[in-house]
Amino acid sequence: MRVNEEITTPRVRVIGSDGNQIGILNIREANKLALEEGLDLVEIVPNSNPPVCKIIDFGKYKYELSKKEKIQKKKQHVIHVKEIRLSPKIEEHDFDFKIKHAKKFIEQGNKVKLNVMFKGRQITHKEFGNQVLDKIIEELSDIAKIESEPHLEGRNMVAVLIKK
Repeated sequence: MRVNEEITTPRVRVIGSDGNQIGILNIREANKLALEEGLDLVEIVPNSNPPVCKIIDFGKYKYELSKKEKIQKKKQHVIHVKEIRLSPKIEEHDFDFKIKHAKKFIEQGNKVKLNVMFKGRQITHKEFGNQVLDKIIEELSDIAKIESEPHLEGRNMVAVLIKK
């Protein structure tokens, strides 16, 4: 009866608390070893054959994992899309003001979505919107490149710029 019990009991590869490999044991023996040391038996690699378990302090293990995740998040840089709304009949001062903002956004590493809004019958003269977008793209060509070419989305003409 004892022989059949050993065959059906799952076996795992056990790594000790010091990092040295103990060997392949059945789960009961591995749990017993962990309890003797006052630690937990944690499954580290479940998909291998046999699964790999390590004798460690589980609370400390979870704390270290959360610490690693926080460091990963800190290193991440999120790119935001900043939108600048324009009119096809924009005045020179307003145009310069919008360019100043676009430069600031691009230098911060954000994408800039240029949105020329056509009101009423202005939509019949799309060339004015194209001229405005072309002028902005030309002004910002030293620090930005075009991610998406100017195109119409309903009553808006849209282009997206990103940092070079």
